[in-house]
Amino acid sequence: MDAGLRNYLIVTGGYWAFTITDGAIRMLVVLYFHLLGYSPLEVAMLFLFYEFFGIVTNLVGGWLGARLGLNVIMHVGMGLQVIALTMLTVPDAWLSVAYVMSAQALSGIAKDLNKMSAKASVKALAGDGGDAGLFKWVAVLTGSKNALKGIGFFVGAALLDHVGFRGALATLTGLLAVVLGATAIALPAGVGKMKAKPKLAQVFSTRAEINWLAAARFFLFGSRDVWFVVGLPVYLYAALGWGFTEVGGFLAAWVIGYGMIQACAPALLRRQRDAGMPGGKAARRWGFMLCLVPAGIALGLQHGLDPVLVVCGGLVLFGIGFAINSAVHSYLILAYSEMDRVSMNVGFYYMANAGGRLTGTVISGWAYQTHGLEGCLWWSAAFLGLAVALSLPLPEIGTTRVPVNPARS
Repeated sequence: MDAGLRNYLIVTGGYWAFTITDGAIRMLVVLYFHLLGYSPLEVAMLFLFYEFFGIVTNLVGGWLGARLGLNVIMHVGMGLQVIALTMLTVPDAWLSVAYVMSAQALSGIAKDLNKMSAKASVKALAGDGGDAGLFKWVAVLTGSKNALKGIGFFVGAALLDHVGFRGALATLTGLLAVVLGATAIALPAGVGKMKAKPKLAQVFSTRAEINWLAAARFFLFGSRDVWFVVGLPVYLYAALGWGFTEVGGFLAAWVIGYGMIQACAPALLRRQRDAGMPGGKAARRWGFMLCLVPAGIALGLQHGLDPVLVVCGGLVLFGIGFAINSAVHSYLILAYSEMDRVSMNVGFYYMANAGGRLTGTVISGWAYQTHGLEGCLWWSAAFLGLAVALSLPLPEIGTTRVPVNPARS
């Protein structure tokens, strides 16, 4: 087997295992702390540090990945997740908001270190952005990750039902510890490491298309988390009367389907007008179509239509549109990046991603508490409108030249 493909598969396997634990712990925290009597806003605040520290982590993580190698960053992330899971196994009396936020901070750092290292490693395998193979590899990695995060949602809810909160955490900790040891042995040193040591100030991009793309990404992911993270699971449990396993199973099925659509995005777009290598036009077109979905769901609920049909049907449409949007964005950040700066550009880009998730998560708890799920959905539509507007300056692939890093030459 080719060494590059082998390294990619090892990184992807570690990313998959981490993603299952990440999806499971999110569902565990939302459902368990709602059961303990936390309000939707208080539940959202538990994720405040999870998302906030992702902003800093992506910046510093991209820089460290370029200096130390992406494999080191991936394993540090896994180790921090093991610690974060262990922290939540303490008795309920210890689980204050501040304590849980601290554990979630570690989990957020771990998640973004792991994600950044996995995404950046694709560039080293697939080559420059002009290769349509890059889009395929990015879509497969991202789509499979999201499908496994959906499995993580179901695993978290099912474990909560059958072995309880602490039993679930112990199971997840053991799984990730085994994977950490296996990948540490199998993955060679130096993957993604730059020959020249970059300065920390270099993590901020000076290229306009990357800055515009990062700004659009902020609002794209804010549009999802502003109703999906807190508002939707609480609505399904409290307003529709679903049980934990039903909520977790439904959200898991949605994320799995969303991941499958994302993995198939290159084939789907080739049947349209994007020829396998989407650019700014694809980002704008798919963003506009997605913007219509949360607005339509909100209008349906406000006019008294069947909430199960409106929410579930609308969520399917949102998942299809969001999956293709996310795949296009994930491809573009690598296509716009030069090889030697890929880890720093990806880190900068996912800093914006984390900022959008943080903003969406906090607004989700407040909007649901004050205006219900409809309020969350209108915020989602507004965020998507901003994402489309910020995508207007994005160029097509082939119309912008990827510069050569002076340190490389």
